[in-house]
Amino acid sequence: MYYESFGAGRPIFFLPSWGGDAGEGRDVHEPVFADRAGWRRIYVDPPGTGKSPAVPSITDQDGMLDAITALVDDLSGGEPFVLAGTSAGGLHARGIVRRDPTRVLGLLLRAPGIVVDRTRRTLPTDEHLVASPDRQRQHQYYDAAEAAADLAFLGHIQRDVTTYALREDPAARFERPTLIVTGRQDTTAGYADAWAILEDYPRATFAVLDQEDHLLPGPGLAAYRALVSDWLDRIEHRVEHPDA
Repeated sequence: MYYESFGAGRPIFFLPSWGGDAGEGRDVHEPVFADRAGWRRIYVDPPGTGKSPAVPSITDQDGMLDAITALVDDLSGGEPFVLAGTSAGGLHARGIVRRDPTRVLGLLLRAPGIVVDRTRRTLPTDEHLVASPDRQRQHQYYDAAEAAADLAFLGHIQRDVTTYALREDPAARFERPTLIVTGRQDTTAGYADAWAILEDYPRATFAVLDQEDHLLPGPGLAAYRALVSDWLDRIEHRVEHPDA
């Protein structure tokens, strides 16, 4: 499985959206680490995306999670790590937390897909969403990623709720620093369903950004990076003061 790694220190894994690749997460998050040492940032191309080939034996979301977890286990070398998941990557991150929350130092969920069945999601409208160059740039990332992805492989998993969902509910109480960022005009995953899981994360900051759709951050890039920086501060403080 292809990944890009930068820096040295505590591993943090960035898991992209369904069909997304390492490049978007890298370009959004690397500036946050410009003046922050002690982190090894790992941006992942899951099977069938970016430079990672499809794996025919993976036929459902659990198989995808198994592959991602194996990479995380290998690259973390048994050491604690941090997870940052975007959209479906948030489902994968929550799945890893569900399996063993003691290994995870912190969790970021960006525009997370909480309800897998699209017909059951609580969604806002995008009537107040204003076109902007920042949003168009985000769309270009995802358009390029989709062009490189194995859409037949991914579509086979995604088209059926029974294969796109994890067999085990990823809900789990997680008492370490968490950040959940959603878009007020996200008509794909919404923000209300993410609010419903907040009680699982007693150390969570929850943000709903205006003028952001499912491909956030667009115009709210500076606000998003500030939130991520604060989250990293909280993780570092927790690591240095585990009883705090």
